[in-house]
Amino acid sequence: MLLFGCIKEVSDFELIVSLPSGLTGFVPVTQISDAYSKLLSKQVTQGELLEDLNPLSDIYSPGALVRCVVTSVEKSADGRRSIKLSINPRNVNKGLNASALTSGMLLSGFVASAEDHGYLVDIGVSGTHAFLPRQKAQNYIKAVRRGSDLKIGQSLNCIIEEVKNEGRMVRLSVDRSEVAASLATEQQNWTLTNLLPGLVVKARVQKVAPTGISLTFLSSFTGIVDFMHVDPEKSTNYSPSQVVKACILSIHPTSKVVRLSLRQAFLQPGGSPHQLSSDRIGAVVEESTVKAFYKQFGAVFELDDGTLAFARLKHLSKTRKSFKPAAFKAGCKHKCRIIDYSLMDEMCILSLKYQIIEARFLRYQDIHTGDVVQGKVLALKPIGMQVKVTDGIKGLVPSMHLADVILKQPEKKYNTGDEVRCRVLECNPTEKKLFLTLKKTLVQSKLPILSSYEDAEPGLVTHGFVVCAREFGCIVKFYNDVKGLVPKNELSSEPISCPEKVFHEGQVVKVMVLKCEPQQERLLLSFRLSGRSAPEGKSECTPKKKQEVKYQIGEMVDVKVLKKKENGLEVSILQDEGNVIASLPTVYLSDFVANCKLLQHCLQEGDVLPRVMCLSDKGDRIILCRKSAVISAVEEEQVVRSFSEIQPGMLLTGFVRSVMPFGVFVEFPYGVTGLAPKVSMSDKFVTDTKDHFVVGQTVIAKVMSIDEEKQRVLLSLKVSECSSGDSAAESFSLLNQYFKEMEEIRDFLKRRGESGMARGLCELVPGKELQLVVQDVKEDGSALFSGSCVRGLTVTATRYHLGDKNIVPGEKTKGLVLHVDAITSKVYVSLREELLKK
Repeated sequence: MLLFGCIKEVSDFELIVSLPSGLTGFVPVTQISDAYSKLLSKQVTQGELLEDLNPLSDIYSPGALVRCVVTSVEKSADGRRSIKLSINPRNVNKGLNASALTSGMLLSGFVASAEDHGYLVDIGVSGTHAFLPRQKAQNYIKAVRRGSDLKIGQSLNCIIEEVKNEGRMVRLSVDRSEVAASLATEQQNWTLTNLLPGLVVKARVQKVAPTGISLTFLSSFTGIVDFMHVDPEKSTNYSPSQVVKACILSIHPTSKVVRLSLRQAFLQPGGSPHQLSSDRIGAVVEESTVKAFYKQFGAVFELDDGTLAFARLKHLSKTRKSFKPAAFKAGCKHKCRIIDYSLMDEMCILSLKYQIIEARFLRYQDIHTGDVVQGKVLALKPIGMQVKVTDGIKGLVPSMHLADVILKQPEKKYNTGDEVRCRVLECNPTEKKLFLTLKKTLVQSKLPILSSYEDAEPGLVTHGFVVCAREFGCIVKFYNDVKGLVPKNELSSEPISCPEKVFHEGQVVKVMVLKCEPQQERLLLSFRLSGRSAPEGKSECTPKKKQEVKYQIGEMVDVKVLKKKENGLEVSILQDEGNVIASLPTVYLSDFVANCKLLQHCLQEGDVLPRVMCLSDKGDRIILCRKSAVISAVEEEQVVRSFSEIQPGMLLTGFVRSVMPFGVFVEFPYGVTGLAPKVSMSDKFVTDTKDHFVVGQTVIAKVMSIDEEKQRVLLSLKVSECSSGDSAAESFSLLNQYFKEMEEIRDFLKRRGESGMARGLCELVPGKELQLVVQDVKEDGSALFSGSCVRGLTVTATRYHLGDKNIVPGEKTKGLVLHVDAITSKVYVSLREELLKK
């Protein structure tokens, strides 16, 4: 059977399609097109991701209309039907042959390959080669694909522009205005064997009845418009012999019954039906008004906001015996719940059943981790137990979670149909996956639910279950796959030599959180609860501000990052067993302004920084500094400790303390400060001081004069006056230090290993050659790129760095990395030949 459908959801392995009459079908990833299936097979054979193979979510989106053919209807154990579909043109256009093709026909086509001057399109007709010229696709690409190239496997609404060599060669167009205006006519020689859903025809009303309208079209064809597809705004205005536009919805293969729609959304090919906000599904409507009742099908209602909805016969009452037709006369009001939305009928689907209106859960989205749910045993399998929570929600209880202890023969404890009370371990609405536990201790636990690393405050006591016991300790798991380590010394107040003999997999345990590093997804736990309270637990994890030890300015220490703040890091000094807290401001992280922000971005709680210098110690506040130039100046004694040591002509290393309209104040180690007036700030003319320096910037200053009476120091920051003589050596030294820091930053990112994007950033270094695909060319001449090596990153080249190349979206090219901005995840590249050759 051929059907017109609308994509409802897109997953990695299938398309979920809304069909007429409130039905739903599924298109497996193998039933898209021959070219797409070929790429899938190649990827499976090679065992690595192919750049040309795009995931379904990249080429399909909810709301798109597609032509389908039913491949099978499967019935599940609980009596529910599953409709399997194919959108492969080889199946959909099966009734067409080369000789039947004529110009003006509207067909389904799928991109098979991208060529220099256009695209080869698979229209499923044997012996016919279909070609879409690039210029005929430009408007479509700009409007629908936002400038990105057409992808293999992408569905297209194609109009045949020209037929050559008796149908062996056809030229196509996907121009949106041409597609929208297309009509199927008698001159196109459509027959009942090759008629396609989605075609728009001019039809004549034959008969108007309460259940629908019969039409004639294409001279000799007849069709039916059922009550759900009559235009709601014109439902009472149709009369015999009236000429209307209609869209073919389905063609039955044996009875040859054709069903059509008069709804406006389908009367322009390439359009999209109205969608309902997802948060409306599940809503309970206190009063919905019956508009019409159809004794064989159900009832149409008008909701409180004026929209139309439909309830199938089985959803109008609890049982057939309790159903009372008199309660569904036009104007009667009922309480109902929106259980779904049919895109193809542009109607909400309702249920008036009490148990559904009162149901706690209707969709996977309604279930939250830690919820206690009632379910019914569906089946026992080697991996665990299948549980039915509601008609549309099923969950799995893994074998480990069937009881507090591991059951060797669960079939002796549970039978199909048994009612069970479970707790939700994890719920993934997108993939419709639900994992449950039947462990009595977890189900009945009154302790807090630990479902994210952010919730794991030190001192928190909760229940978990052991997933691994080894010589180093136990790994304990909680909800949403959160897990932590109980080290050997925290297993008991008494020493345990072999934890694997004391603890077993699946064992429910009560634990206390000692420490948590959410960004690293690390948890440190303890089984030793007696004698400990939450505040004590926190004190073990948070360093105390013990400031008995004074740190000398210039003293080098190793520190551990405790917390990231807006303007810097809170750290603990490791030499004092982590009991002393200090501040490391962002501007003091590096000599290079850009690296300061980069280090602040990539450093995480728990990271250790060696060789950090104490810049000041005011008893309750220790300020640290990590600027290499400042540390070197202190170590080489090229500093002044007091005003009396300053002499005119000295070159001193310091940092900008403040930028004023009249000049820059510079601070040196040990607290001595000086002013560089506006005229002495730069060799260039200074209009605005903020354009030249920023707070925290490392500088080399020359002492110009001192005023002993007022204790003032006047400085110069002019490069011409502040060089020691060998400017080339100084420049190379600074550059060398910069690259060392960049290498260090890459190491931090690698250690994090949070994502493929972080690892990708580490591997991208200036000078590296990349294989790229042009994504977009902007109006200012710059370009955006994509590629497997830069997935998740923004790759751009300015107009200058495109050189003389005239690139177009979809073109493959080589690029050279110029700069990587790890904060914004931007990569700047060049396509200039003179750089690529080097």
